[in-house]
Amino acid sequence: MLEETETIGQRIRRARLRLGLTQADLAAELNCSQGWVSRLERGRNELDRTSLINEVANALHLHPNDLIERPYAGSVASHQWEASARAILRELRRYDLTPVFDGAPPPSEALWVKLEKLHKLRDAAANTKILQELPDLLREARALIEVSQGREQEEAFAIYGIGCKFAHTAAHALGHPELITMSCERAGWAAQRSGDELMPAVADWMRVWDMWATADWSDAIALSDKALRSIENPYEQGDPLALRVWGSLQLRAAVSAARGRNREEADHRIGLAREAAKRAAAQVPKRDRHSLTFSPSNVGIHAVNVALEVGDHHEALLRHEKMTDPALATLPKSRQGYYRMDLARAYLWGGDRRRAVRELEKAESTAPQLIRNHPIARATLRRIVHQERAALREQLRRMSARFHLDD
Repeated sequence: MLEETETIGQRIRRARLRLGLTQADLAAELNCSQGWVSRLERGRNELDRTSLINEVANALHLHPNDLIERPYAGSVASHQWEASARAILRELRRYDLTPVFDGAPPPSEALWVKLEKLHKLRDAAANTKILQELPDLLREARALIEVSQGREQEEAFAIYGIGCKFAHTAAHALGHPELITMSCERAGWAAQRSGDELMPAVADWMRVWDMWATADWSDAIALSDKALRSIENPYEQGDPLALRVWGSLQLRAAVSAARGRNREEADHRIGLAREAAKRAAAQVPKRDRHSLTFSPSNVGIHAVNVALEVGDHHEALLRHEKMTDPALATLPKSRQGYYRMDLARAYLWGGDRRRAVRELEKAESTAPQLIRNHPIARATLRRIVHQERAALREQLRRMSARFHLDD
């Protein structure tokens, strides 16, 4: 899991020198000390918050994936998903060309059923399987757009857009920047033609995620608010799907604010999401056509994440105590994996390496592909390993002194 051709610190130093920056220059850009940058380059500090990864990458004019060398090295089998990603990119590039499809495409209702299968795969964090399914689905949706009209054509556009959303999620999890960008763009294109008044807001929800890569926290909040204004009427009227989109956008804004070090705004957004979740819990839609994970439990785990993003592990653990095992069990494996990873960070920052390891193991067993490919999980594990080595060295030094080995 920790095999890398070059350490993150080495890549930071190489990128800094390429730009002609001193450590002090980079420190000024990051609003930190030169000593912190020095420790970072020597591997003494870890980039164990997503905001740190994005801010350092932005200061060095790198994509975050280039900074952390993602996708990570692995077995041949672990990279088979890249062939599926290329097939999806091919379909997305030819979005405005006549689709290559023999026979009549399935009707929209049949394609919605296929999307429900992808929803289950997403919940299980089975990202490679999602990518394997998507080329055919996108091709079928595009063919249906070509031969249909009216409501059926609008549904085909909606299906195409949600297919792009699944590609976007999987690409983020596995680390494929080109697929992230193109799937987001195509989702926006399809949303405008879907006849679904909520779909453009869902596409903006995706764009907010992408803004995090360049540490554009204020723009991410502004885009969230733009999307929220666009669905204010159906939200106020209590439309079940609008409640879910509204709440999901508030959670995006909360994380954006936390990463921008605005704790008060982050907690305010969590409160708004919690209100939406209470309303949504009483009005479950027959079909979650936008495939958004939103519930009171999901708001709860975001509250823990927000506390961590502002650097308060004590508050994160206090918020964790309010979460119950039954509530966590209602969440998909992907969400549970993220949450356990956050708890591992919280315990580690509090000095409890044993519990940190336990939570990281739970995260990996719950969503192995997600966690093994996540930069925060890897940074947490590296920090645990380094601290264990340092503790062992100190233990051996004291024992050597007692044995008078240096005499």
